[in-house]
Amino acid sequence: MALPHFAEQVGAGKDKRILLVLDKAGWHTSPRVKVPEGLELEFLPSHSPELQPAERLWPLSNEGVANRYFEDIGSLEEALVERCVALCGQPEIIRSYTRHHWWPEAA
Repeated sequence: MALPHFAEQVGAGKDKRILLVLDKAGWHTSPRVKVPEGLELEFLPSHSPELQPAERLWPLSNEGVANRYFEDIGSLEEALVERCVALCGQPEIIRSYTRHHWWPEAA
Protein backbone atom coordinates (compact mmCIF):
# COMPACT_ATOMS: atom_id res chain seq x y z
CA MET A 1 0.00 0.00 0.00
CA ALA A 2 3.03 2.27 0.07
CA LEU A 3 3.20 2.75 -3.71
CA PRO A 4 -0.01 4.80 -4.05
CA HIS A 5 1.15 7.06 -1.20
CA PHE A 6 4.61 7.41 -2.76
CA ALA A 7 3.11 8.16 -6.19
CA GLU A 8 0.90 10.84 -4.68
CA GLN A 9 3.79 12.43 -2.74
CA VAL A 10 6.03 12.68 -5.83
CA GLY A 11 3.22 13.74 -8.14
CA ALA A 12 3.36 10.69 -10.41
CA GLY A 13 0.60 10.41 -12.97
CA LYS A 14 -0.13 10.58 -16.66
CA ASP A 15 1.88 13.82 -16.98
CA LYS A 16 4.77 12.86 -14.72
CA ARG A 17 6.47 9.48 -14.85
CA ILE A 18 8.71 8.22 -12.06
CA LEU A 19 11.17 5.34 -12.36
CA LEU A 20 11.51 3.56 -9.02
CA VAL A 21 14.51 1.24 -8.64
CA LEU A 22 13.99 -1.69 -6.25
CA ASP A 23 15.66 -4.91 -5.23
CA LYS A 24 13.91 -8.19 -5.91
CA ALA A 25 12.56 -8.76 -2.41
CA GLY A 26 9.45 -10.91 -2.50
CA TRP A 27 7.18 -8.08 -1.39
CA HIS A 28 8.45 -5.95 -4.29
CA THR A 29 7.85 -8.63 -6.93
CA SER A 30 4.58 -10.12 -5.68
CA PRO A 31 1.80 -10.33 -8.28
CA ARG A 32 -0.36 -8.59 -5.66
CA VAL A 33 1.67 -5.36 -6.06
CA LYS A 34 -0.43 -2.77 -7.87
CA VAL A 35 1.68 -0.12 -9.60
CA PRO A 36 -0.07 3.27 -9.77
CA GLU A 37 -0.21 5.28 -12.97
CA GLY A 38 2.96 7.24 -13.50
CA LEU A 39 5.23 4.79 -11.66
CA GLU A 40 7.46 2.32 -13.41
CA LEU A 41 9.39 -0.28 -11.45
CA GLU A 42 12.91 -1.31 -12.43
CA PHE A 43 14.55 -4.16 -10.54
CA LEU A 44 18.21 -4.42 -9.65
CA PRO A 45 19.98 -7.57 -10.79
CA SER A 46 20.28 -10.30 -8.18
CA HIS A 47 23.48 -10.42 -6.14
CA SER A 48 24.53 -6.84 -6.92
CA PRO A 49 25.14 -5.09 -3.58
CA GLU A 50 27.37 -2.54 -5.30
CA LEU A 51 24.21 -1.10 -6.86
CA GLN A 52 22.53 -0.69 -3.47
CA PRO A 53 25.17 0.50 -0.98
CA ALA A 54 22.64 0.81 1.85
CA GLU A 55 22.49 -3.00 2.00
CA ARG A 56 25.99 -2.94 3.42
CA LEU A 57 24.79 -0.96 6.48
CA TRP A 58 22.94 -3.88 8.09
CA PRO A 59 25.98 -5.00 10.14
CA LEU A 60 26.26 -1.50 11.62
CA SER A 61 22.62 -1.32 12.61
CA ASN A 62 22.63 -4.88 13.95
CA GLU A 63 25.42 -4.07 16.40
CA GLY A 64 22.90 -2.38 18.68
CA VAL A 65 20.57 -5.36 18.88
CA ALA A 66 22.63 -8.51 18.26
CA ASN A 67 22.58 -11.13 21.03
CA ARG A 68 20.14 -9.14 23.15
CA TYR A 69 16.69 -10.03 24.38
CA PHE A 70 13.90 -7.46 24.08
CA GLU A 71 10.68 -7.68 26.09
CA ASP A 72 8.64 -6.10 23.32
CA ILE A 73 8.87 -4.51 19.89
CA GLY A 74 8.99 -1.04 21.43
CA SER A 75 12.21 -1.88 23.27
CA LEU A 76 13.73 -3.22 20.07
CA GLU A 77 12.72 -0.09 18.20
CA GLU A 78 14.22 2.10 20.92
CA ALA A 79 17.56 0.26 20.68
CA LEU A 80 17.59 0.61 16.89
CA VAL A 81 16.78 4.31 17.10
CA GLU A 82 19.64 4.82 19.57
CA ARG A 83 22.02 3.00 17.24
CA CYS A 84 20.92 5.04 14.21
CA VAL A 85 21.29 8.30 16.14
CA ALA A 86 24.81 7.27 17.17
CA LEU A 87 25.68 6.40 13.56
CA CYS A 88 24.43 9.78 12.32
CA GLY A 89 27.37 11.35 14.13
CA GLN A 90 29.85 8.99 12.44
CA PRO A 91 29.65 9.69 8.69
CA GLU A 92 33.14 8.29 8.03
CA ILE A 93 32.12 4.88 9.36
CA ILE A 94 29.03 4.91 7.16
CA ARG A 95 31.13 5.92 4.14
CA SER A 96 33.60 3.13 4.84
CA TYR A 97 30.75 0.60 4.58
CA THR A 98 28.99 2.09 1.57
CA ARG A 99 31.66 3.54 -0.67
CA HIS A 100 33.10 1.22 -3.26
CA HIS A 101 36.51 1.67 -4.85
CA TRP A 102 34.82 3.02 -8.00
CA TRP A 103 32.47 5.41 -6.11
CA PRO A 104 33.07 9.06 -7.07
CA GLU A 105 34.68 11.23 -4.40
CA ALA A 106 32.63 14.09 -2.93
CA ALA A 107 33.39 17.48 -4.43
